[in-house]
Amino acid sequence: MSLFQLLYGKYCHLPVELEHKAFWATKLLTFDAKSADEKRLLQLNELDEFRIFAFESASLYKERTKRWHDRRIIPKECHTGKQVLLYNSRLKLFSGKLKSRWSGPFVVKEVTPFGAIAIAPIGSDEAYKVNGQRLKPYHGGDIDRGRTSVALKVEN
Repeated sequence: MSLFQLLYGKYCHLPVELEHKAFWATKLLTFDAKSADEKRLLQLNELDEFRIFAFESASLYKERTKRWHDRRIIPKECHTGKQVLLYNSRLKLFSGKLKSRWSGPFVVKEVTPFGAIAIAPIGSDEAYKVNGQRLKPYHGGDIDRGRTSVALKVEN
């Protein structure tokens, strides 16, 4: 098996004269074709071992980082009757940098075992289900929804 075949996966067709010279050159340099083949096989096996070792170390790294991240997850528990805030993830036309993305408070009406939670606005019985990951507990009091404006005074 020639280096060209190893590299490109197909045979290299040389003119007969060059092929003859190449054969004698390889015979002169390698002396023994069987030992050269064995050496090449050993090198290929070493490459396979290196690839397997790299795969194992990458999987160990992934396991460790997953464990590290999982330890820092804070479980959220929502119980029926508690107040929660809902994260609004809709894209807006205007950025609204100072506007809070949390809306609410809402009252939890029902908790399902797989993470869906039925919530309703305070003072309403119409509930709808949302993903539990979009909720966070609300610990505050009443929210002042009135808007205030501040007039800026320009001095001359």
